[in-house]
Amino acid sequence: MHTRSHTVLHDPEGLIGAELPLDREPYECLVKAVLAWTGTEALAERDYEQIALQLTGHARAIASDVRRRAARLPTDSGPRALADIVLREAEGRLSVTIEGTVRCVQNRARLVRALYERLLEAARLQAG
Repeated sequence: MHTRSHTVLHDPEGLIGAELPLDREPYECLVKAVLAWTGTEALAERDYEQIALQLTGHARAIASDVRRRAARLPTDSGPRALADIVLREAEGRLSVTIEGTVRCVQNRARLVRALYERLLEAARLQAG
């Protein structure tokens, strides 16, 4: 469907995102920087909100990738069970309203880190 300024795509299976590799390095650097904050940072509330939005969008993309990879693991495996737990937790944490605070941004950063851990483990198990 076309609107005046953009095209709206219907992709209920997430196939478009599955074809696009995630650019991990900038987000890994952002997560590392955010988790190093001591709480004395003096950013504006809207800056914290923007960082949280960036991390939220990336967490959703990683979660989708983790879900696809975990689905290929044996249903009775420990790594699959752990991935399922992390994905359920991610859904709950991503449903929380974003706040313009250090705590909110750091929680999103921890979520991205946990999702990357599950993604890397699932990829390692499938390759090996």
